[in-house]
Amino acid sequence: MYPSPLKDESSEVSNPDRQTAEQGPVLAIAQPLTTSSARQTSSARQTSSARQNGNLLLRENWPAWDSVLDDAVQAPVILLVDESALSRRLIKALFKTSNYEIIDTTKPSEAFAVLATRKVDLIIVDQVQQEMSGPDFCRLVKRDRRTQLIPVIITSSVQGSENEVAGFEAGADELLIKPLQPTLVRTRVRFLLRNKALIDSLEEAEAILFALAQAVEHRDRYTGLHCERLAVYSIALAQAMGLSKTEQLALYRGGYLHDIGKIAIPDSILFKRGLLNDEEWLIMRQHTVRGEEICKPMKTLAPVLPIIRHHHERWDGTGYPDGLKGEEIPLLARILQVADIYDALTTSRPYKPAFTHEHAVQVMIEESQRNWRDPELIALFSEVSKRTPEPDKPAWTGGTTMEESLAAMRLELSR
Repeated sequence: MYPSPLKDESSEVSNPDRQTAEQGPVLAIAQPLTTSSARQTSSARQTSSARQNGNLLLRENWPAWDSVLDDAVQAPVILLVDESALSRRLIKALFKTSNYEIIDTTKPSEAFAVLATRKVDLIIVDQVQQEMSGPDFCRLVKRDRRTQLIPVIITSSVQGSENEVAGFEAGADELLIKPLQPTLVRTRVRFLLRNKALIDSLEEAEAILFALAQAVEHRDRYTGLHCERLAVYSIALAQAMGLSKTEQLALYRGGYLHDIGKIAIPDSILFKRGLLNDEEWLIMRQHTVRGEEICKPMKTLAPVLPIIRHHHERWDGTGYPDGLKGEEIPLLARILQVADIYDALTTSRPYKPAFTHEHAVQVMIEESQRNWRDPELIALFSEVSKRTPEPDKPAWTGGTTMEESLAAMRLELSR
């Protein structure tokens, strides 16, 4: 193992939070962090106020439901899918005085081409199509994660409960019977567009969190592309374990958000040169709890919260913030921890050069033997990392570049 510059024997070279930017290694403390004691410091009280303001930005300033369409910067886009030119003209006439952009297509294949290139807010599709039925088209739209939140209205000339059941089972949000009643159609369309606009505002809030997390990482010149690498490494492990796409998506997001709580840590601590004292290290360790609190208002990030909070726990129970041990530590947090440690070892820092892949894996095995890491995950990582014959390219990408691997990963997880 590369000699550590720390005198404290409980510290290890692989600790991803031992330093940042121009900071020297920090002093590790074995006792689990108790949030109540950390809050006694004035710095923590100041960041608590800032954090509360951030939550207000996320919740109280979201658009009001009744005015969300009026406040929209761009006109909502409605996609028509109907073989009948007369039906398309009639529907467009219903919205002649509305501020909507309407794209009409004659068949599902044309509609999918539009969906691949345009942001669509609502789909109106006729039940009877030559290429595929309206319910079959709706089912494909709802199956794709990129389009599953777009509301779909199916229009039909056939009445009856069986017809309604087929449409709703396919994922349709509304079924309207021809001849269409103008007032009803306009009301239902406006209702669904309002809900879609609110969903979009939630997605924008989530995007802001991801941008904030990347901004935190980019402040440190030693951790460039750190988030991207964690996403690749952790998902490689997840795929080797046969985990679901939902769990892989949580790891992908966790790679970007795991250290977002560092935004609440004072710069005097985050970028301090040399060792942190006990009080400063106690505050530094709060970033896991702070990160969980920042992301908690977003319900879509619920699967990521255990990763954010627990990625610094240790297998023997000496980690933080809760001192969990063994399988008490959530599996996804353990997976991301392996990726985080590997990345810390294989990138250069002020106190150490970048380790080779072989050296890094050996250090991780030694740490698992000391009961710091999940031994089964470390062993699996060692096997997964052997899958490419080219040592200069990451083993987990199958010989592709990092950019290609990330692009493929995003495409796969979006389906």
